[in-house]
Amino acid sequence: MTSPYAQLDHRVRLEWGPAGAAETAGHATYAVVVDVLSFTTTLSVAVDLGTEVLPNRGDDESAGAVAHDRGATLAAGRLEAREAPGVVSLSPATLTGGIERLVLPSPNGSSISFALADGGARVVGAALRNRTAVADWLGERLLADPAATVVVIAAGERWGSDGSLRPALEDLLGGGAVISALGAAGVGGWSPEAAAAAYAFDAVRDSLPDVLRACSSGQELIGRGFGEDVDIAAELDCSRHVPVLDGDAFVRG
Repeated sequence: MTSPYAQLDHRVRLEWGPAGAAETAGHATYAVVVDVLSFTTTLSVAVDLGTEVLPNRGDDESAGAVAHDRGATLAAGRLEAREAPGVVSLSPATLTGGIERLVLPSPNGSSISFALADGGARVVGAALRNRTAVADWLGERLLADPAATVVVIAAGERWGSDGSLRPALEDLLGGGAVISALGAAGVGGWSPEAAAAAYAFDAVRDSLPDVLRACSSGQELIGRGFGEDVDIAAELDCSRHVPVLDGDAFVRG
């Protein structure tokens, strides 16, 4: 029997984290990864700058090996980069032009992206800053093929105590932002989970920067000195580029 968590009765679906990606992989034509603070925001900024992004789910050693083999820049950890000005990290504020290829370590976002791709879905990365561009890209394809479906995976965060999933408000809102824009593009058939995320986004859209700064993840980054990352993540619809996973790299779609 097919898992009810795959939401197969609905054309537009939403689930959470790596486990949600595993449940839905193989059941959707398209998949959207949302990790607003900060994997997909950094991904969006990088693709805007013309950088090819290789997500990496391994440790520092394996990520370094990939960077060496592919002639790519390796993104450092946020704290490491802060101690070395000019070093690129997961922080979107550190990105500059001129980087041809970037290895971006992110166990959560990378694992989700590859799990969905392994299941046969065409994978795109979405953040608040490119949500309408992503919805337009998807909408064109969904409206052209009535049988096509899409799942939005809100990445969430991890509790430090046991590594379990922490549903994160920013990812609920990021996923809902894409789904709301899909509705504006004429794509219906939302699951209740997808609809709830869209309604949540619509409810706070006019105060989005304040909400992101006040939520738990935003407070965590601000407390660590990365408030600019939160502000960049809140720049709604400032990008028209869609990161599409092509093999092992995200490129402009």
